[in-house]
Amino acid sequence: MAASKTTKPTARSKQQQEVKPDLDQKSHETQRYGEIVKLPNGLSEKVCKESVALLNQCLADTITLRDMYKKHHWQVVGPTFNQLHLMYDQHYEGQVLLVDIVAERIQLLGGIALAMAADIAETTKIARPPRGREPAPVQLRRLAEAHEHIIVNAREAAEKVDKSGDAGSNDVFVSNVLRTNELQVWFLTEHLVAASPVTA
Repeated sequence: MAASKTTKPTARSKQQQEVKPDLDQKSHETQRYGEIVKLPNGLSEKVCKESVALLNQCLADTITLRDMYKKHHWQVVGPTFNQLHLMYDQHYEGQVLLVDIVAERIQLLGGIALAMAADIAETTKIARPPRGREPAPVQLRRLAEAHEHIIVNAREAAEKVDKSGDAGSNDVFVSNVLRTNELQVWFLTEHLVAASPVTA
């Protein structure tokens, strides 16, 4: 009976195997949403979990506001087009920075930051604007209301995390979220004073 021949892989085929992408990976979660991986950060798992929940709500609302700015940036019309077009984009960039700061805080507490559009839409408490174009003063009102929602919730969250001893999350809520939103809402509402040409 003849022995079966086994072909030895050549050096060339070995190299090809080493660089060939493995596209047959099976999907699985290494950490479920809502779970905390305990890190050596001096905070209890309970405190981390509570902070992560507050931060994820803030993240969902911030991503929503960020995207509202881009929507209004594209759709703004009227005599103040250029001024608002530029301001909306500047504020958008400020919200982009906030999104990263809040998401990274969630991750370093051992949590999972929300990221996908569907999850943001399910979680945010900011009212969804219509798909169509709206006049500039309505855009400004919508943005101001969204900022106020985030400001009120950031103050409440800052108090809660401060009481639990999570000074880092308190700093994110106060130094980053509150200060950015307070500044941006001031810029927005100055466009709606009585002397402004921006009226519906």
